[in-house]
Amino acid sequence: MTKGLIHIYTGEGKGKTTSSIGLAIRAAGQGFKVCIVQFLKGGGRGSGEFKLISKRIPEIEFISSDMSHPMFLKKKPTTAELEGAAAEIFELCKQKVENEEIDLLILDEINNVVAQNWLPLDDLIDFLLNKREGMEVVLTGRGAPAQLQSVANYVTEMLKIKHPYDDGFVARRGIEY
Repeated sequence: MTKGLIHIYTGEGKGKTTSSIGLAIRAAGQGFKVCIVQFLKGGGRGSGEFKLISKRIPEIEFISSDMSHPMFLKKKPTTAELEGAAAEIFELCKQKVENEEIDLLILDEINNVVAQNWLPLDDLIDFLLNKREGMEVVLTGRGAPAQLQSVANYVTEMLKIKHPYDDGFVARRGIEY
């Protein structure tokens, strides 16, 4: 790949992270080095994709924030805690891509982070506009700001028509995580 492009998977529907994981597996199958940076996933270690990939696909590396999205927490973190967690994981991400040649970088749930102003949108856009030429980047999460969409090459919106959460179902192991 001579020019790495920018993808956004956004919207209220299910499948944003799942789509990015599919792309990660496809890229790893072609010998690409993949890094998945998870914002707001609480360490991500309970998810099926993390368990399988971390054991069997060494071309894919996970970096996860220990902070979960406030909607999944009984004790709500402060704005300062959310901003601190976002800044910390974003800094780790920047160091990673500066020190290693990553072919595909997935910033999972970062759209939520910038939409909630927990990480400055300008910082993310600056990162994207100054990334290494050949690195492909995927941004997932609800609420991708229009300004962010304007710098992307792909924008896919997942549209929710119906979801079991609306009927009181909780996340199910193996399906939602």
